[in-house]
Amino acid sequence: MKHVSIIVPHGHISLTNIEGTHQILAEVNEFQKAMGKAPLFTIQLVGLSTETRQRNGLFTVTPDLLIGDVLKTDLIIIPALFGDQKQILALNEELIPWLIKHYKAGAEIASYCIGAFFLAATGLLKGKQCATHWRLANEFRAMFPDVNLVDDKIMTEEDGIYTSGGAYSYLNLLLYLVEKNAGRDVAVLIAKAFMIDIDKNSQSPFIIFQGQKAHEDESVKKAQDFIETNFQDKITVDQLADLLAVGRRSLERRFKSATANTVTEYIQRVKIEAAKKDLETGRKNVNEVMFDVGYSDTKSFRTVFKKITGLSPIEYRNKYNKEALVLEM
Repeated sequence: MKHVSIIVPHGHISLTNIEGTHQILAEVNEFQKAMGKAPLFTIQLVGLSTETRQRNGLFTVTPDLLIGDVLKTDLIIIPALFGDQKQILALNEELIPWLIKHYKAGAEIASYCIGAFFLAATGLLKGKQCATHWRLANEFRAMFPDVNLVDDKIMTEEDGIYTSGGAYSYLNLLLYLVEKNAGRDVAVLIAKAFMIDIDKNSQSPFIIFQGQKAHEDESVKKAQDFIETNFQDKITVDQLADLLAVGRRSLERRFKSATANTVTEYIQRVKIEAAKKDLETGRKNVNEVMFDVGYSDTKSFRTVFKKITGLSPIEYRNKYNKEALVLEM
């Protein structure tokens, strides 16, 4: 059987990640038994202390084992850890050499949501793709510039390391791990039993673009403010460079460094965020929304919208604006 270590770190952790993983993998074992097959997983909670108190003592998690008791494991699960990520690393520094040791011994590692911060601190994600919650994408990039963060994806897999996007998207990664170990038929059974949308792979439809201003470059901030105030108009890089009295190449380099987007990408994301809000709450048709955010070419608007959100404008409106959907029926 495959030994699964669900880590119980110190600090404020996602109880949902821990309990949900344990419950679903245990259910896989039950399905296996029902089909006359041997259970697939030995599932244990592994911690740094004999108990971990959560939410001001409202809950207590009691690990089955301490990290020193684990001689060999096959899959390590890192839950989301909430709060100041640097403080979390300090609280759980003993886990880092333990994770590296078992990965080098052949264990796979999966992090959920912002558990990616802790996984990245081990150095094991260097040069690899990684997903995390879209809300903390900029903070992650600042802390771990050598990791290839793909904040639109729900999950990544590379060299035996798995990561998932925000919040409940951990279920999609968990379902993927079930399929990988138990087969497609069992994964479909689990998806139906727990009502998980199988084969979902993007968190783009859920991203709310809030600007990327956690930097100290004042010229770039002025450019961002100008874009956000005048997104209905056609804005060019040359126009912004002239406005700020800086060279075009210098502005593009500084903008990318500060925001992780090119100037053009930023303009697109501001326009599309405005379009999303209109589609979510208003009664305008897609063409009206398109013109309102400064696009005149339908194909171009739809292409950029789908690239950023993963959905066409009509699909997005139908998903998030039930009133508009009713009006069409």
